[in-house]
Amino acid sequence: EVQRSVTDSLAVREQPQESWLTALQEAESFKEQGNAYYAKKDYNEAYNYYTKAIDACPNNASYYGNRAATLMMLGKFREALGDAQQSVRLDDTFVRGHVREGKCHLSLGNAMAASRCFQRVLELDRTNPQAQQELKNASAVLEYERIAEIDFEKRDFRKVVFCMDRALEFAPACHRFKILKAECLALLGRYPEAQSVASDILRMDSTNADALYVRGLCLYYEDCIEKAVQFFIQALRMAPDHEKACLACRNAKALKAKKEDGNKAFKEGNYKLAYELYTEALGIDPNNIKTNAKLYCNRGTVNSKLRKLEDAIDDCTKAIKLDDTYIKAYLRRAQCYMDTEQYEDAVRDYEKVYQTEKTKEHKQFLKNAQVELKKSKRKDYYKILGVNKNASEDEIKKAYRKRALMHHPDRHSGASAEIQKEEEKKFKEVGEAFTILSDPKKKARYDSGQDLEEDGMNMADFDANNIFKAFFGGPGGFSFEGK
Repeated sequence: EVQRSVTDSLAVREQPQESWLTALQEAESFKEQGNAYYAKKDYNEAYNYYTKAIDACPNNASYYGNRAATLMMLGKFREALGDAQQSVRLDDTFVRGHVREGKCHLSLGNAMAASRCFQRVLELDRTNPQAQQELKNASAVLEYERIAEIDFEKRDFRKVVFCMDRALEFAPACHRFKILKAECLALLGRYPEAQSVASDILRMDSTNADALYVRGLCLYYEDCIEKAVQFFIQALRMAPDHEKACLACRNAKALKAKKEDGNKAFKEGNYKLAYELYTEALGIDPNNIKTNAKLYCNRGTVNSKLRKLEDAIDDCTKAIKLDDTYIKAYLRRAQCYMDTEQYEDAVRDYEKVYQTEKTKEHKQFLKNAQVELKKSKRKDYYKILGVNKNASEDEIKKAYRKRALMHHPDRHSGASAEIQKEEEKKFKEVGEAFTILSDPKKKARYDSGQDLEEDGMNMADFDANNIFKAFFGGPGGFSFEGK
């Protein structure tokens, strides 16, 4: 530092000459010791000796400037700002004092005030390279702030995070920039990062309403609504006019109440009311992705109870779109796919579930769906005969008699070649169906989805006429005339 003259340093002190000369010498000694510790990067000791120098000689601008530099190295920019401002109050031509004040303002995120400081430096020293560079840095921060404000309104939160990261390179101690970044991280679903930023600020300032709000916001979006409300209330205690905390608190309470009312109605079997309540809850806050995913899944469960299976599938799909890790929504949708015989879709969902959670239960769900898919791709012999899966032996025989006579080639001998071919195919399928469903062993294998070929049944070589003759007897046992 440029040493201030004895006259400048002690002009306001009314002491005997010998006394203030001694004080000045003592102060200079403390300053030199402070400089030595500063050079060794022992900033705490440097701070102590600069403080002693100030106590001995409180009107010396350079002592405050040196202590400001030390506090800056310790990351205590707000305290450093006070010292830097005091140094230039004592001497408005103290260039380093203005530079340090500007750097403190910039580090704390006040780029406008920083710019004024650096402009004052350039008035004193037109070619000062540090001031020229820092002035550009301050302008860059102002531009990042401007862009971030526009992008926040556009809900382009990724760009806001980018701008704040760039601004924080020049303003590392700015809580305002950190909070905006944390809020955007929360809105992007990057909750651990957002919580980390907010928690760092709360460690330094436990009463910071913005940080409390962001902590609450993270919990709120992670569906920990009760804990979130506690943080919002705490933020409002610190800042009663905090609009964002007020709105979030109101939404959180409303969402919690509607969801609980919907759950209660569902448990009581009042599915229509539960549907209405879940729908109302979904309209409260479209940004709460996790809670809304659960609400869509809950409403899907209601729709499945009401046998509105396609609506249930649609709700589960919306839940998965919001949270693609939501196992319950996949399971609910898969069951609805099973109920609507959309087996390929069911298998896909169960595969996703089993890949995520390899439990015995999930493995069995997948296996069942795969069996049903395999069965669905075979001929449906029950459908061919027109009977249900619980049909008795007599019902199967009656159904065969009716269908075999209906599709027998002799009945359609006068029809076109195309119709004859189609009826012959159906006649053969009716014989196949009867052969399988009238044999308890084959029927059991067919119902379980096993391959019938293992029983030696080759349907490609099957002769339906042999079954027909065995059932009705030889020639003369039946006649199509007059029918």
